[in-house]
This record gives sequence, C-alpha cells and structure tokens, in this order.
Amino acid sequence: MAEGPGPGLVEDYLTLGLRLGRHIDGMVDAYYGPAALAHAVGAEPLLAPDRLLASARALLAALEDGGPLDSSPGPEDSAAPARRHWLAAQVRGLATTCAKLAGEPIGYADEVEACYGVRPSRVDEDELVGAHRLLDEVLPGSGPLAERLVAWRESHAVPVDQLRRAVDSLADSLRDRTRALFGLPEGEHVEFELVTDEPWSGFNYYLGDLQSRVAINTDLPVLSTGLAHLVAHEAYPGHHTEHTRKEVGLVRRRRWWEESIFLVGTPQCLLAEGLADLGLEVAWGRHPERTVAEHLLPLGIRYDADVVAAVADAGEALGAVRTNAAFRLHEDGADPETVIDEVARWGLLPRDRAVKAVEFLTHPTWRAYLTCYVEGFPLCRAFTNGDPARFDRLLSEQLTPSDLVDQIARDGVTPPA
Repeated sequence: MAEGPGPGLVEDYLTLGLRLGRHIDGMVDAYYGPAALAHAVGAEPLLAPDRLLASARALLAALEDGGPLDSSPGPEDSAAPARRHWLAAQVRGLATTCAKLAGEPIGYADEVEACYGVRPSRVDEDELVGAHRLLDEVLPGSGPLAERLVAWRESHAVPVDQLRRAVDSLADSLRDRTRALFGLPEGEHVEFELVTDEPWSGFNYYLGDLQSRVAINTDLPVLSTGLAHLVAHEAYPGHHTEHTRKEVGLVRRRRWWEESIFLVGTPQCLLAEGLADLGLEVAWGRHPERTVAEHLLPLGIRYDADVVAAVADAGEALGAVRTNAAFRLHEDGADPETVIDEVARWGLLPRDRAVKAVEFLTHPTWRAYLTCYVEGFPLCRAFTNGDPARFDRLLSEQLTPSDLVDQIARDGVTPPA
C-alpha cells in the first residue's frame, strides 16, 4: 500500500487536523496515517490560530471547487462526490474550532451545529417530569424517587476485583456476536484497562493496525446496569469495530487516507457515538437484559434484569438533562454549582455523579461533544430502523448526519425528536 495519499486535499486535511491537535489536547482522537506527515507537523513551528483558520477556509473552498483529492492517477471514482461531501463536512467542523481558537465569538448552539452537523435544543421540563413519573411507577420501594433510584443504582456497583472478569465475559460474547452479524478483520484485538482521574466513563484509544486500548474509569463505582452498554459502545460492535472495519475497507483497500485520522469537533464523531450507543441493542436486541444477566449473575454481581429493563425504558428521556445543562452553562451563564444541583435534580443523580457530568460539560475539548450522544443515538436508531444491513453501513461507509436525515425522510420513518 502507498505510504500516504500524496499531494492533494486529503493530505491537506490530515495536515490541518494534526496541526490543530498540537493546540488542543485530545483533538486528534486517533491517527494511524503516514508517520512521516505526523513527524513533519510535529517538527514545524506551532502555527497561529488565524493561519489555521485561513488554511481551513482555503481547504473548504478547494473541495467545493473540485481540487484533486490525492495523487492517484486518472479520473476520480464514482464515490468522489460523496467523499467530497464527507470531507467538506469535516472541514467545516475544523474551521469552527479554528475560529474559536482564534478568538472569534460563537454561540453554543451554533458551535454544535457547525461542528457536528445537528442543532441542539433544550428539552421542556414537562418531558423530564413525565420521565420521573414513569420511573416512579416501575422502581421498587417507597419514598422519594431520587433517593430510591440512587440507592437502587448504586446497589449495582461492581466490585473492582470482579470488574475485569465481567468485562472479559461480556466482550468475548459481544465479539462473537459482532463477527457473526457483520464480520471482523483477522487480527483485530482490544485490550481493556482500568484508569482513574478522567472526565469520561470509558474511552477507546484506537492504535491502528486493528488494535484498540479501551480504558474504563473507576473514579466512581462502575454499575452493572450500564456495563454491557459500555463494552458494546467502546468495543463490539461500537468504536473498535467501526475503526477496524474502516481501516481495512477504506484505508487499506480504497486508500482513503482521510479515514486514518479521527478528529473531535466533526460530524464523524456524532455518527461514531450514535452507532456505538446503538451497538448493544443491535447485537442483543432492544432488551438485552436477560443476556447480560447470564454473564453477570454467575460472577456474583447484582443485576435485576426486569427492573433494569423497565428503568431503561422509563428513564430514556433523561439523557436530555445534559443538553439542558450545557445550555445553562454556555448560553445562560449559570454558575457550575447551580448546574450541578440541576443535573442532580432532573437527572436523579447523586451529587458526585452530577459533578462528573458537569466536569465533562465544562471541559474545553468536550463541552459541545455531549450532543454526539444525545442526538447521535436517536439519529442512528432511526436510520438503522431495525435493519442490521443499515448498521453495517454505519460501520463501513463515509456518512454524514445529513445523509442519515435524508435517508430517514425517504424511508418515511418518524425522525428523532
């Protein structure tokens, strides 16, 4: 395989992403592209944000004007228009980050839309009240709902000395199921590790060459109610599966080197998080709780399958609490301590988990990123609409949020709220 795309707009895109990553820690989520290019960018003087912004705008204009994508000889293949569309969406996100870095003002909702391709909106508190009412009906016991739900959740804490065994059991089974449904490249592998002092619950570090390192944060007790989702999200059939499928299918076979970099602040992230959140449902059905219990109960880990299923259905709307919190922080200018209290109240969370949620929302790299979860999941679910072949497209093709919205409209499926 050729050592990189050669001169052209794809190489410019990789260079822009790597240069921006020198300014923002975590901006480059993964890179397994040409090592010489990364070395060259790392050795050059740090470029000022206004120069990066000019580069991003010039790159976007060149994409729209039909400039050559790479040094491949001959006419571009039939996928070129869709490929340009994907690249342009990515570059618009990068240009927005460059503009912020250069000091240009931008509102929170405008930032999210420009970076991730969807516009967030606040959720009416009546919807949250309705979710509280449903939870009150399905949750065992008596007394104030928040206290009951917190106690029930925290009673499902997985002992740290059992966590690795539980993760390995779930990952092995999900890997087999993913291979049967979608296929996995020969030689792929995930290494799991436990970490602390991070703003997220789990993270996939894709290392290239079909290898991932998945970190699980134990700052707070890991709950059995969400453990299978976490493993599916980060590994099978989520992030690791998408990365390996695209490395083989798009980079190695088609030499689309733009897929060798994964950049925060782009629509690529919204679909990646959406498909990863959908992964457990695709692998084990809308209600996978019975299957999850088969892995956890023999290890002595508490898992009330029937109640977990009922609580998941009743509380699904509470994911929007994070969106409202982001608006409160970044558009209303609310004090973080006040927002922590609001997240605890509406999300029915103990204060330590509300603090962790707001920590994520105030992190400069991740503040707009929560939209990838809140909006990405229903968008990918509506696009897939129960069809594994559609999920396979998410794993293997270059798609944008607008592509999914258009397909959903053609299908006549009720769009996500």
